[in-house]
Amino acid sequence: MLYALKEEIEQRIYKLKQLMEKSSLNGAFFHYKIDYFYLSGTMQDALLYVPLEEKPVLFVKREISRARRESPLEHIIPIRSIKEIIGHIKPEKRIGLQLDVLPYNDVMRFREIIGNNIEIADCSPLTKELRKYKSPFEIGIMEKAAAIAKKVYSHVAHILKEGMSEIEVGGLLEAYAKKHGHEGLLRVRSLNYEAYSWHILSGRTGSIVSQSDSPMGGLGLSPAFPVGASFKKIKRNEPILVDFGICYHGYQADQTRMYAIGSMPELYTEAYKACREIQYMVLDKALEGMISKDLFTYSIELAERLGYGDFYLGYRPHKVRFLGHGIGIELAEFPFIAATHDYPIEEGMVFAIEPKMVFPKQGACGIENTVLMEKGTYRILTDIDEDIVIL
Repeated sequence: MLYALKEEIEQRIYKLKQLMEKSSLNGAFFHYKIDYFYLSGTMQDALLYVPLEEKPVLFVKREISRARRESPLEHIIPIRSIKEIIGHIKPEKRIGLQLDVLPYNDVMRFREIIGNNIEIADCSPLTKELRKYKSPFEIGIMEKAAAIAKKVYSHVAHILKEGMSEIEVGGLLEAYAKKHGHEGLLRVRSLNYEAYSWHILSGRTGSIVSQSDSPMGGLGLSPAFPVGASFKKIKRNEPILVDFGICYHGYQADQTRMYAIGSMPELYTEAYKACREIQYMVLDKALEGMISKDLFTYSIELAERLGYGDFYLGYRPHKVRFLGHGIGIELAEFPFIAATHDYPIEEGMVFAIEPKMVFPKQGACGIENTVLMEKGTYRILTDIDEDIVIL
């Protein structure tokens, strides 16, 4: 079992307090388990309070002994009700709550507990900013996730057969991945987003658009789960896209590779070459300091120059407005390579870059890698053969 290092948590709290001071926050509460895990090292049912001037307090509903074993924080207090916290904290003037994820009713209830005279502000941007940069400790865990992914992708060739359904292939791969440490869940900061931790899309299903914000959504199994792998049988001589995210000790690696049984149609072979070219040219520009939204625009220009403007990142009117997304303990966190993000991609950032082509009513292809910016260059953590695999 891997526990968070005391020094790692202390450094995160220290950086958080610097951001709190800049935001004029006297204290901040973290109800969202992704963020209090990041700041405390435990995902037990809890509430974290970080005062600006004193040490943080973790209030635990369940289970206190595990929380104390998993977290290096000094002050870990058992509670039965959130009302009990008021006896353990000092009244403050301006308090942060995670207003992007905390339900309105909970905000109102919390205001009653801490007092109506206290100003409430949104502290979610602070943890989003903190998590934009990964520490060596985090990178080490993500490298282990990527190592599991490499085993999973090498296993595809051993199980993929003509006539299997997409969902069957995905299920077999998931069992294999879990055998090697995959936790089976990719967390996303979203109200209604749900998906498997993988896409297996073959032939025409690769062109089906669904509710997920991605170039291709897949058919899914029913209107109740209309995304990802379906009961469609995999055929010879069609593109098979495998997008299998891995989670290890809470941290993720995301990657996509292409397969075919028999042969890959030339349409997808050439489009896949274009995706790889776009990936590396964008990464080179990121090293030069080009900001996020300009990297996104540059990638579109490249796709148009290569003759794939109509199919790059989806087809109209379903094109997505991002090429890359940060990744860590959530699937989509800062930084983004996207149309509306205005910052450079800097050292210490980890993101998934995923140029993909979608051909209406035909299929899709693309590549995805998890990339770390470090020491004036970039390093692809998902070190998996990028060639199309023909079975």
